[in-house]
Amino acid sequence: MSPRPSSRSAEAAALAAAHGVESDLSIELPGREPVAARVYGQRPRGETVPLVLHFHGGTFICGSLDNGRNVARLLAGAGAVVVSLDYPLAPAAPFPEPVEVGYAALEWLYKQRVKLGGKGALVYLAGEEAGGNLAASVALVARDRAHPPLAGQILLSPMLDPCAGTASLRNATNDEAECRWATGWAKYLSCPSNATHPYAVPSGSLRLAALAPALVLVGPDDAMRDEAMTFAGRLRSAGIEVTSSVLTGADNWPKALYDTEAVGCASCEASVQQHFREFFSATTPPPAVPEPS
Repeated sequence: MSPRPSSRSAEAAALAAAHGVESDLSIELPGREPVAARVYGQRPRGETVPLVLHFHGGTFICGSLDNGRNVARLLAGAGAVVVSLDYPLAPAAPFPEPVEVGYAALEWLYKQRVKLGGKGALVYLAGEEAGGNLAASVALVARDRAHPPLAGQILLSPMLDPCAGTASLRNATNDEAECRWATGWAKYLSCPSNATHPYAVPSGSLRLAALAPALVLVGPDDAMRDEAMTFAGRLRSAGIEVTSSVLTGADNWPKALYDTEAVGCASCEASVQQHFREFFSATTPPPAVPEPS
């Protein structure tokens, strides 16, 4: 069990963010065991930066804070302070536990937004593969519970289709009947009825209006490409501001996003960070102009 944290956890994270240090911390959640997290990024003194809650990649049944390193560093390099969450994994913690833990962590982050991101810091969700599913799911929960306000959601090769039958996924698995994504879905959903729940499968939600703006990025040979682009289209149809792109240099996605043995997607790093910067800029309200006296 993680050590019981105190209010000093947020202060330590804020200090680490101010100095660009990657630092582990433990977040206390109401009615739950503390959850581990890691903070990335640098907040210049006196400035305000985007604040991101990040969910690492995997297939709901694997992954750790180390697997979130590549994407968290890219987000931090784009100017954000990032809190990457070590959310619980299936089958020990199937749906809805990872979503509820994610939402509780989001509420914690929102309360700490001034310490971590500065006065008026905007809060975002981000995730890759299964983490992208959780980011989209927590965005739905935040909308339905009317708190906290979100500035945007960043979805990288998100796992969104439990049917595992898209052309891009079949091509990536050579039409094999069993694949790690299908196995992950089965253990995460735990029972067939959960496959119809919008928080488990956000792409199946019948109500996508009033969600935070979205940035959706995939690779050209990405197993998640088709389901991610379909979801981006559905969000647009619901009136959500969406930026989506198939990155030509994004080789070996989604594995490159969370592979601890590699430096990430070296060939597309600059492009990904530029997308992040532009998204943060586009979702930041312009400063208020004082009315003439």
